[in-house]
Formats: sequence, structure tokens, C-alpha cells
Amino acid sequence: MNLHTVEKIGGTSMSDYAAVRDNIIFKNGETDKEGLYQRVFVVSAYGGITDMLLEHKKSGRPGIFALFADANEDHSWVEAIEAVRNRVHEINAELFTDAEQLARANDFIGERLEDAERCLGDLERVCQHGHFALEGHLNVVCEMLASIGEAHSAWNTAELLRQQEGVNARFVDLTGWRDGEHLTLDERIERAFKDIDLATELPITTGYAHTREGLMGTFARGYSEMTFSRIAVVTGAREAIIHKEYHLSSADPRLVGENEAVPIGRTNYDVADQLANLGMEAIHPRAAKGLRQQEIPLRIMNTFEPEHSGTLVTGDYVSETPCVEIIAGRKNIYAVECFDQDMMGLMTTYDRTINDIIRRFKGSVVTKDINANTITNFLATNLKTVKRIRAAVCEEYPDCDIQVRKVAVVSAIGSDMKVPGMLSRAVAALARSGISVLAVHQSMRQVDMQFVVNESDYEEAVKSLHHALVEVYDHGEAICAA
Repeated sequence: MNLHTVEKIGGTSMSDYAAVRDNIIFKNGETDKEGLYQRVFVVSAYGGITDMLLEHKKSGRPGIFALFADANEDHSWVEAIEAVRNRVHEINAELFTDAEQLARANDFIGERLEDAERCLGDLERVCQHGHFALEGHLNVVCEMLASIGEAHSAWNTAELLRQQEGVNARFVDLTGWRDGEHLTLDERIERAFKDIDLATELPITTGYAHTREGLMGTFARGYSEMTFSRIAVVTGAREAIIHKEYHLSSADPRLVGENEAVPIGRTNYDVADQLANLGMEAIHPRAAKGLRQQEIPLRIMNTFEPEHSGTLVTGDYVSETPCVEIIAGRKNIYAVECFDQDMMGLMTTYDRTINDIIRRFKGSVVTKDINANTITNFLATNLKTVKRIRAAVCEEYPDCDIQVRKVAVVSAIGSDMKVPGMLSRAVAALARSGISVLAVHQSMRQVDMQFVVNESDYEEAVKSLHHALVEVYDHGEAICAA
């Protein structure tokens, strides 16, 4: 069995180099080299940089990519590149106090930004010719821009550890910048790690990896977790660790209170999938698949509480007593209800057609309702996409009555929730808080219950369900509600 771990550091954590150095690299602030090696670090871009390169993950504010893809004549993407250049120089100035080191850091990221600007300018000119369509190149542009953020943070971290801390750190660049080879993800990882001695070197690896298929196109903003997962699988890690700015807790502490929400000590990959479905990813489901298949445990740690053992996620864990472990949810959900009297007897056809339309517009289905003549999809997407989906369904089924409503989904999740009466207790708790339940979903597998409520009731629903269904002690090891 291999001795090493593979550890991913999130963007918010990366923005605090002192915390990364003291709490992760040198565990608990101990600066001796004992236990320093036999670890691989996969780093995200500094907080906010990928948003500037692509577009803001939550607000949709356009970054370089979105402005370039808009193909207008104002060349605003050039100004966006300059904004990124200024921001990365600010970050570098905060990290490197030595003038020579700062100059080298600025030269490294400056060269990548200059390459990107030159490529975009050339592509823009080429696509002015009628034989070339910009749309056919946008996926490659997105991949190229995404790679810049992780290259910046990984290079900086390796350099700081070498020059200032005396660590034998090694910058591992998986971005494929200028190498011209189109490899699979596993091939690129195998090649990069072939000559690395984990006993004496500390690899600092880019979270983005250039692949033949395109990592962004397949996994969107979850690409760094896929890189992290495949490195763990390909190198045969004994454990995979994700360092975030928060614990995986029984609920959002901001909603239920710091004293009520506590870290979950153990859970399984099934629970992690349910969280991912709500947009609260412990890890991307496709990334979790490889770890689960190779029986590699996943540990989720809080960067700012290094003394805490975090949450251990394994494939075989089931709570000793059936219980709810986590209350989680999501706002900004659009319920798209499709009613058609002719649907009776043709449900499979209607469902397949509507699913194809949702997939065409890249909508994300959180859950759905089906009865004899109605299909309701609950979509996590923006209103513009919902309108396009609605129009396409209307075109396919002109007699279909389609209603759109904004709602929220709140879930009770656990590795084993086979507790008689739990559903009635949950509904009663919501009723006591004056919350109307618009829809309820509970599968026979008994790993989650989903409640659709008015969006304005979201926060109160989380608090009510947490109070009624979750009891915790000793850093979050779950006790089931009796």
C-alpha cells in the first residue's frame, strides 16, 4: 500500500497563504520537516481569479471568456485581461517581498496572459472571415483561460515554499501550455509523476489539466476535483483530502447558528452525491466515482481548524443507528410544470423529450414530479435558460399547459434514514413554522427526503428541520432523532 496522500486546496484557502503554509503544509504550524513529504497538493486558483477569467460562478458577471464569446465590437475582453493582470500582480506583491522573486512571479503569469491575449486576438481576426465560426473554438478558449488561474497559484506556492521555507517543492504543470500534445487525463498524470520521488519532493500541482476530451467541457467548474481524484487513483493514494474554508456540517451555521451546526464526523459517498445534487459539493460525483471504486477514503478538512479531524467519507459507512445527518438545500430553483391531457399513456415519450430539451439547454434537474398527465422538473438554472426550455417544450407540445414558479428545495440527508414516522415528523415541524409544503420526495433507498417550499420559506425550513431531526455531539458524530 502506498504511503502518500493527495490533497486539494480550495480557492478561498489558497488566498490565505499563511494559513495554507502553517495549517496544511506544516501541520499545525510545526515547521520541522517530519511528515512533510509523501503528499501531493492539487491547488485551485486564488479566490475570484477564475471568475475573472471565465464568468462569475454565482452572479454570472462576465469575465474574459464571456466577453470574448459575446463577439461584440467593443473588445471589452482586452480590458478584462488587463484587469486580471492587475489583480494577479496585486496578489504577487502581497506574497513576494523580495524584488527579484516578485519580478520572476510577475514574469511567469505575465507570459501566460500575453500568450492568451495574442491567441484571442488572432482568433478574433481569423473568425472575421466567413469560413471560420467563433462558436466552434469557444470550448478551447474556455479551457485555455481556465488553466491560467491554477498555473498562477501552483507556481507561486511552489516558489514560496522553496525560496522562503526551504521545502523541496516542485511545480507540476498539467495545463499542457505550449506542449502541443493531446493526452487523456490519466496519461498526462502518469507522465507528470513518472520521475517524482514523493519521499523527497513535494509536488504542487495545477488543478486544471489539459486533456484530449477537454476537462471544462465535461466537468465545468468541477474540473479541479476531477484532476485531484484521478491523481489519487492513478498514483494509488492511501487517502484523498480536500481542504476547504468550512467543515461539512449538519447544516449551514449561518442559518441554524454556530452552536447548533457542527461537523459531521463520518458519512459515505452516497450522501456526498445527494449534496452535489443540491449544488453543495463535498466532491463532484464523477470525481467521487474513482475514489469509491478504488476504495480510497476521502477526508474533508477545514483549513482554519487544522486540529479537527474533519469528515471521513467512505463507500461502506452506514450510521450505527438510522438518523438524519445533514439538512441542506438550494434556493433559486425553477419549477417547470408541464400538464397535458394527452400525456396519459405516453408518459415515457413526454419525459424523454422534455429531458432532451433540458439537456440541450444545459439545464440541471434537482428533482422531478410525475403523475398521470403532469411532469414537473425542478431546475437549478437561470431564468433565461428556463424561458428557452419552456419555449422549446411549447413548440414540441403546443397543447401543453406550462407553468413556471420559483421555489426552494430543502433536504434531510443521511446514510441510513429508515426511521418510522420520520417523514411525518418533518412535515409537522414545517407546519409548526407555518411553512406550506409544495411537494415531497422520498425514495425507497431512504437516504434523503426533499421538501419543495416557497423560496421565501427556505431559511426557516432549514432551521425547522434541523431542530426537529438532527441532534449532534462531539464534533458532529450524528445521533438520530428518536
